Amino acid sequence: MADLQAITPYAPHFERGLDAVAADLESYANLLRKWQVVQNLVSRETLDQVWTRHFADSLQLLTLTQADDVNFLDLGSGGGFPALPLAIAGKGSKRRFVLVEPNARKVSFLRTVARELELNVLVIGRRSDEIDSRETGAPDVITSRALAGLPQLCQWMEPFFAENSRAILHKGREHVEELAESGAQWLYDVLIRPSDTDPGGVILTITNLRRKSAS
Repeated sequence: MADLQAITPYAPHFERGLDAVAADLESYANLLRKWQVVQNLVSRETLDQVWTRHFADSLQLLTLTQADDVNFLDLGSGGGFPALPLAIAGKGSKRRFVLVEPNARKVSFLRTVARELELNVLVIGRRSDEIDSRETGAPDVITSRALAGLPQLCQWMEPFFAENSRAILHKGREHVEELAESGAQWLYDVLIRPSDTDPGGVILTITNLRRKSAS
């Protein structure tokens, strides 16, 4: 059953009406439940809370995107969060989503959702460090949720960062420690915003990512 209340705050950022987006999200949820039987796509305890824990959690990134953000790159897509809800919200626009996921079964799931919901999504079934950045084009926005600590994420993101790229990342309570640790090797500008859905979580917006010069 669709939980409209969970996603309504982000409706002003949808390319279509709330009901149309909710219908596609419900189809996504049904596919998620079906595939979860054979492939662990999300933690089992959150499956019954998919509208708040996964859909709303993903859609909150819309408030940090800009009208001219067209190319999105999602690293370690897993069950499709946050990229697929964002693609559903942006359906009908020029926004294009490249999802990077090395697990073959998860790749099959992501491609199934993209095909059945007719989303502007390309799924690459490899690790990010196996991809030439020319395959993806320069992303306006890089996303990732629950993939790795920030120091490792910086290493994986840096080859894709163009002059105007930025990363919008879900992070948990450990973000202060991760920011401190990543500062040993990386330079960047960061904005921190509390998560709408996780009381201890934040959303980091990172720009101007570059490796520190060896001294």
